[in-house]
Amino acid sequence: MGPSGTIDFSKWWVKDSSSRKGNPVVVTMENPNYSVVEIDAPDSAFQPIDKERGKNAKQFTWLLLLKAHRVVGGLAWLGNSLCSLLHSVKKRLFLGHVETEMSAKAKFLFRVILAFLVMALAFLSFELVAHFKGWHYFHNHNLHLPEASEITGWFHTAYVRWLEFRADYVAPPIQSLSTFCIVLFLIQSVDRILLCLGCFWIKFRKIKPVIDGDPLSSHDLEGSNQGYPMVLVQIPMCNEKEVYEVSISAASQLDWPKDRLLIQVLDDSDDESIQWLIKGEVSKWSQRGVNIIYRHRKFRTGYKAGNLKSAMSCDYIKDYEFVAIFDADFQPNPDFLKQTVPHFKGNPELALVQARWAFVNKDENLLTRLQNVNLCFHFEVEQQVNGVFLNFFGFNGTAGVWRIKALEESGGWLERTTVEDMDIAVRAHLNGWKFIFLNDVKVLCELPESYEAYRKQQHRWHSGPMQLFRLCLPAIITSKIAFWKKTNLIFLFFLLRKLILPFYSFTLFCIILPLTMFVPEAELPIWVICYIPVFLSFLNILPAPKSFPFIVPYLLFENTMSVTKFNAMVSGLFQLGSSYEWIVTKKAGRSSEADLLAAEERDSKAMSLQLHRGTSDSGLSELNKIKESQETVPRPPVKKMNKIYKKELALAFLLLTAAFRSLLSAQGMHFYYLLFQGVSFLLVGLDLIGEQMN
Repeated sequence: MGPSGTIDFSKWWVKDSSSRKGNPVVVTMENPNYSVVEIDAPDSAFQPIDKERGKNAKQFTWLLLLKAHRVVGGLAWLGNSLCSLLHSVKKRLFLGHVETEMSAKAKFLFRVILAFLVMALAFLSFELVAHFKGWHYFHNHNLHLPEASEITGWFHTAYVRWLEFRADYVAPPIQSLSTFCIVLFLIQSVDRILLCLGCFWIKFRKIKPVIDGDPLSSHDLEGSNQGYPMVLVQIPMCNEKEVYEVSISAASQLDWPKDRLLIQVLDDSDDESIQWLIKGEVSKWSQRGVNIIYRHRKFRTGYKAGNLKSAMSCDYIKDYEFVAIFDADFQPNPDFLKQTVPHFKGNPELALVQARWAFVNKDENLLTRLQNVNLCFHFEVEQQVNGVFLNFFGFNGTAGVWRIKALEESGGWLERTTVEDMDIAVRAHLNGWKFIFLNDVKVLCELPESYEAYRKQQHRWHSGPMQLFRLCLPAIITSKIAFWKKTNLIFLFFLLRKLILPFYSFTLFCIILPLTMFVPEAELPIWVICYIPVFLSFLNILPAPKSFPFIVPYLLFENTMSVTKFNAMVSGLFQLGSSYEWIVTKKAGRSSEADLLAAEERDSKAMSLQLHRGTSDSGLSELNKIKESQETVPRPPVKKMNKIYKKELALAFLLLTAAFRSLLSAQGMHFYYLLFQGVSFLLVGLDLIGEQMN
């Protein structure tokens, strides 16, 4: 009330003026019968009505129900995925056969990883207690050590002493090691970028090996085949029951004069039933006029190198000028020899013509898709660039044609390593021979479809080069080739691409990165963790553009495989027991649709031809008996061996523990990377990569 009995609203206006717009007007009412009108601004009466006021309770309820449905759906999906993973874990642990045999030397790496895991759990325990008690000293880079009056307990005292010890003694060696690995990482990244630039230059300039004229047109008018050189085809195999038929069939149909071609089937099988099957296949093609023979060694030494060395010791080899080598799962096209052999004519310094691999099962599961990315980059970038600019690359062991003279002058096949193909290539390069890579000539083959087979293959491919490096280093240093060729062999071919790559990949991303979550004083830049690896993965996936949706799984899986590659590299470098281990890669016998149709047509023609010729005594009767016995006797169901890999599982828990620690310190990028990488290690550790991700 005012002094004269009037109503004064000025205090109310002043109280609400901060939340209102315009200049308020105070109206003092002399007559209480009149209404009070508040005017904020001249246009206040024409302001639009707030839409929020138009929503009723029913609409708001439906909105809440919709959001709740989305949340429940997401939780249900997460729960189903977790239950599926737990079911697979239970299957591996309780229903499967767990692989428990580990050699004493193989246990060393597992113990090292386990020690890091125990250390990380101890770090995490300290950090959890400190986090819930509010001792957030790790957020401050300038370490604050409280005075004696601030310390309120023995655990707090221990935690402060640990922080001091961590900053002074633990962080510096971790930071030094991470800096060293980052330098190696940058050097390898530069090498990878230069290779990609070289590939782009080849594509831009359309550089590729060409054949001058028609070197096969020198035969006379009577139709003789003197213009075709004598070619030997070798198919080494060992217990290749699933693929022996397709390889022998493809080699027998090569478009080359029959009198200028000889096929050697070099069988090292120790199963007599498989030997009879291969003999029967050889006999079948021999009856069709193919010049093909079957060889089996009595003393199986030296694995594939010993098999090839034994075959090259035959007396009739001196009549042949070139040898083409195909592994048991390779299916060359009929025109393979006509696309490769002519490159040798007029080029006496040429020792090897290597063709590219193509895969019939690259879309079988996630594992085969990721392998396809790696191998496409290897052939189209690494092999092609080195072939064009250096005339040297590592022989792939198959789908290549060698000049026999170059093999003999380079020392022939040696049994000293499990990478006999790389061994002969390095020795031929030291003797001055040149190589050609044909990116346009492709030979179908098969990728390993299970992680167990792929892991054993990668172990052989990464332990052998290190063992070969120890053996070849003195010969490289004392050779008469140019200095830059020696530098390329030692620093690029062996050290950078065979040793440094698995070393820094394992050390940096599997050990140092999780440790930096528990030792914040040692930091890794975000560009090392995220930006450069993603960029390099993008470059790696360019030769296989259809694999772009798998760029993230590819990056994670490559880091996961670094454990196997690092272990193999150490085994080969220090000549541990597993460095000379050779296990034949298991194959499923996949064929493309065109191959299946052609095989059906060939079988129908062969049946009519066999009825016309009658039965011979070449072993077909024994083959038919074996096939009939296998069809009549019911086979027991083959149980999949459920594998558990301890090193991968230990690293999975280490990374997941580090991810939880990064979540406490609000490091979002580190959390997601460590989480996904930990899950990737978990899937590989439980051998689910090829089974669950079709």
